[in-house]
Amino acid sequence: MTAHQSPLPLPTEPAAWSDFLARRCDAGLAEARAAVARLKAGGIDPAAAVTGAIDPAAAVTGAIGPAAVVELWNDAEVALKRSGSVAALLAEVHPVEAVRTLAEDRFREVQRFTTELGQDRALYDVLAAAEQALADTTAPDPDSLRLLRLTLRDFRRAGVDRDAATRDRLRELAELEVRLGQDFSRTIRDDVASIRLSPHRLAGLPADYVAAHPPAEDGLITLTTDYPDFVPFRSFARDAAARREFTVAFLNRGWPDNDALLRELLATRHERATLLGYDGWPDFDAEVKMVGTGAAIAAFIDRIDAAARASADADRDVLLQRMRRDRPDAAVIDAADVSYYAELIRRENYDVDAQQVRRYFDFARVRAGLLEVTGRLFGLRYEPVDAPSWHEDVTVYDVHQSATDELLGRIYLDLHPRDGKFKHAAQFDLVPGVAGRSLPEGALVCNFSRGLLEHSDVVTLFHEFGHLVHHVLAGNQRFARFSGVSTEWDFVEAPSQLLEEWAWDADIIRCFAVDGQGQAIPAELVARMRAAKDFGKGYFARTQMFYAAVSYYLHAGAVDDITATVRELQARYDAFEFIEGTHFHTSFGHLEGYTSAYYTYLWSLVIAKDLFSAFDPDDLFDTAVSHRYRDRVLAAGGSRDAADLVAHFLGRPYSFDAFARWLARPA
Repeated sequence: MTAHQSPLPLPTEPAAWSDFLARRCDAGLAEARAAVARLKAGGIDPAAAVTGAIDPAAAVTGAIGPAAVVELWNDAEVALKRSGSVAALLAEVHPVEAVRTLAEDRFREVQRFTTELGQDRALYDVLAAAEQALADTTAPDPDSLRLLRLTLRDFRRAGVDRDAATRDRLRELAELEVRLGQDFSRTIRDDVASIRLSPHRLAGLPADYVAAHPPAEDGLITLTTDYPDFVPFRSFARDAAARREFTVAFLNRGWPDNDALLRELLATRHERATLLGYDGWPDFDAEVKMVGTGAAIAAFIDRIDAAARASADADRDVLLQRMRRDRPDAAVIDAADVSYYAELIRRENYDVDAQQVRRYFDFARVRAGLLEVTGRLFGLRYEPVDAPSWHEDVTVYDVHQSATDELLGRIYLDLHPRDGKFKHAAQFDLVPGVAGRSLPEGALVCNFSRGLLEHSDVVTLFHEFGHLVHHVLAGNQRFARFSGVSTEWDFVEAPSQLLEEWAWDADIIRCFAVDGQGQAIPAELVARMRAAKDFGKGYFARTQMFYAAVSYYLHAGAVDDITATVRELQARYDAFEFIEGTHFHTSFGHLEGYTSAYYTYLWSLVIAKDLFSAFDPDDLFDTAVSHRYRDRVLAAGGSRDAADLVAHFLGRPYSFDAFARWLARPA
C-alpha cells in the first residue's frame, strides 16, 4: 500500500478521539480553503485546457488551465468529504457523548463552509469559465465536463445567482436545517423507551430471548425499544395487551420534542426552496433525482398504491380472519398485531415457524457467510485486521480483489446496539475512494442481536452490506464527486435490494445457515420460506407508500397538525389502521435524511427487480453476470446517470414489468 493510500489512522486510546476529530476536520477545512484560494487567485487560460498540470506559481499569481481548475476543485471536495464523513459517522456511533457532540459541531462547520462555497460568485465564475473552455475544445474530457456541470448546478441550487440579502437568508436556512436535522436524529437516538412486564407475559418468545431478559429484584422484566428487544416481541409475544403497550411505546419515541423540531424543519426547507424559485421542497429535492419533479413523486406513490391494493386487501383480510379466531369481535388490525398474525399465518398456512428458522441463523455464522457470499459473487477477499475503532464491538476487514490481491479498501462492521448509538441500520462513509489518492473506507452500522437472528435480520444485513460493497467497489473514481454510493438518491437502494435475493436462495444460505447440531437448513424449509415471503407483499408495498406519502405530503404544503395529517395519510395509503395516541412521525428518522424522498425505496425496488431478471435464479454465483454487474453498475459509482448504468448492464432501459410481475404473483 502506497503512503497516500494508507488507512485512516484512528486513535488507539479513548482519550484521543476528541483531538483526532478536531485535527481531522481542521486539516480538511484548511486544505479545502487552500484549494479554493488557488482557484480564485488567477483567471482561466483556455489554451491550457488539455493539461491537468498545476503550476503552483501560476495558480497563485496567474491564469491556469481549465483542467487544472477541475483538479483543484476535486482537491477541495476530497478534503471536505474526508472531514464531513468522519464527523457524520462519529456523531452517530461514538460511545462517549462529548465526542458525539463535538462531531455534530464539526459536521456543522463543514456544512457551513460548504454552503459558503455554494454562494461564492467568484468561485462560480472560475468554474463556469472552465466548463465553457472545456466544452469549446475539440475533444472535451467527458468526466471533467460532467463534474463541472453538476457542480455549477449545485451552486445555482445554493443561490449563487441571487441577491445578497437572499444569499444571506439561504445561508441561515441551510445552517438551521443542519442543526434541526441533527437535533431530530439525536432525539430518536437518545430516546430509548422501555416497558416493564411480569415474566409470564413473555409467553411465546424464544427461549434465548427469555434467558437474555432475567427479572430484576422486583420480579419484573425490562424491555427497551431497541430493535433486538422490540422486533422479536411484536412477532412472537402471545400477550396482545403487552404487544400493544410495547408498540405504542415504540411509535412514541421522540414525542413530543420531535413534533416541534419537525415543524420547524419543514418550514425551513419550504422557505429555502421558495427563495430559490421552486413551488416547494419536493420540486427542489426531486430536481436532482431520477423522478425529476414533486408531482412525479405523488404520481408514483399512487401508481404503486393502485397496483398493490387488491393483493394488500386480500392478505389483510386473511390476517383479520385469523385474529378473529382469538378475538371474535375484532373489526380492524393494526401495527400492534400485524407481525404476530403474519407470523401465525406463515406458520399455519406455509409451515414456516420463524422460531425454528432462527435457530439456523447464529449471528457469527451469518456474518461469516455474508462475507463468503459477497466475496464469491464480486471476486473479493475480506481479511480481518487488528485495527483501532471507536468501540470494541466493531470488526475491521481489509477488502482485496481476489484475482490480483489488490487492496481495494477497508470496512468497519458495527452491528450491535448500545446506548447513544444510531438506532436503525445504515452505511456510513469514512474515507472517500479517489484513484491514486485514497482507498475507500466505510462503516456498516446496525442493531442486531449477538445470538440468533430472525431471517428478516439476515435479509437486512445483506441489504445494508450492499451499500458498503457499493462504496468500496466504486472507490477508484478519478473525482470524489463520483466516488462510492454517489448516484441519484432514488437509485441508491437498488443494488442493496438486489443483494437481498441472495439471502433467499437455498444453496447459498445453506453454506452458513446451520443449527447447533451442525445441520444445514433444509432446502425444503427454504422453499416454504420463499413461498411464505410472498404473503403480505401487497400490504408491504402499501405501507411503504404510506411512509412515502408522509415524507412527500408533509413537505408539499403547510401542515397545521402533523399527527392528524399522518392519520389521514395512513387511512388513504396503508392497509392497516392508525393507533390512537401514537406519533409515528417523531421517530421516522428518514424525514431527516431522505426529506420528501422516501418514495425512493420502492422506486429502487422497481429497478432492483429488473436488475435481478438478468441473473439465472438457478445459478446466482454465475460470475459472468455478477462481474458484469459489478463492473458496469457498482464500480461506476456516480460517473454516469443511474438510468444509463442500468441500461449498460441490461442492454435496454429499465422497465416496470419485472416489479409488476412480482407484485401480481399470487401468494
